[in-house]
Amino acid sequence: MITLCFDFGNTRLKCAVFNGTALQEIIVLENDSVETIKQLLNQYHAQKSILSSVINHNEAIEPVLASATKFHKLSHLTKLPISSPVGKPETIGADRLALAVAAVYFYPGKNNLVVGIGSAITYNFINKYNQFLGGGISPGMEMRFKALQTFTAKLPLVKKDWNFPLLGYDTRTNILSGVLLGMAKEIDGMIDEYKDKYGNFNAVLTGGDTPHFAPLLKNQIFADSEFLFKGLYAISEYNNA
Repeated sequence: MITLCFDFGNTRLKCAVFNGTALQEIIVLENDSVETIKQLLNQYHAQKSILSSVINHNEAIEPVLASATKFHKLSHLTKLPISSPVGKPETIGADRLALAVAAVYFYPGKNNLVVGIGSAITYNFINKYNQFLGGGISPGMEMRFKALQTFTAKLPLVKKDWNFPLLGYDTRTNILSGVLLGMAKEIDGMIDEYKDKYGNFNAVLTGGDTPHFAPLLKNQIFADSEFLFKGLYAISEYNNA
């Protein structure tokens, strides 16, 4: 059975194709037009679909998905295997809900901290009682690069390059070291803070740049670039069984 899991983030629109429980393919979409969605449906003949969106997407695609598949739109009203004892659960991003569900699905009965690296860095803590307690949000990599250019008179916009030195020798390498190594040290520091408060827990790092950041961390983590999609699949199954 084919399931299409759509993740509409601030940077990219992506679709993961699951064949049963196996992640078969990840597609980067050019847009969220009805035509694009119909092409995917015609190509994969999906039986189920789920949409996680943190942007103002084209809502016309929703009835198209609903007419062709068992469709679910992820929101704070979604039936989930977690609870969210926070002040305003309706403000929790759909992407963070998917990460929390993935943590419960793959590491049940344990405290979990899921760190998502994307347009923003999100810290998502789920305790052993399957309660999503919240966490933190800080600027992501591209945001940091752009901020240095935008809010200074002379600093350039630098593109990521993983071959960077600790000690920068020109403006570009100074920025690379400050942003990339700075992010890694931030993530390590946040993990340490959670350790001081909660003791032992699983730390999961996810997002497209996970393979590059994981080696920079001193803390032991589980690295899974596609953790969000796996959470979306689990939510789809939970709601469309």
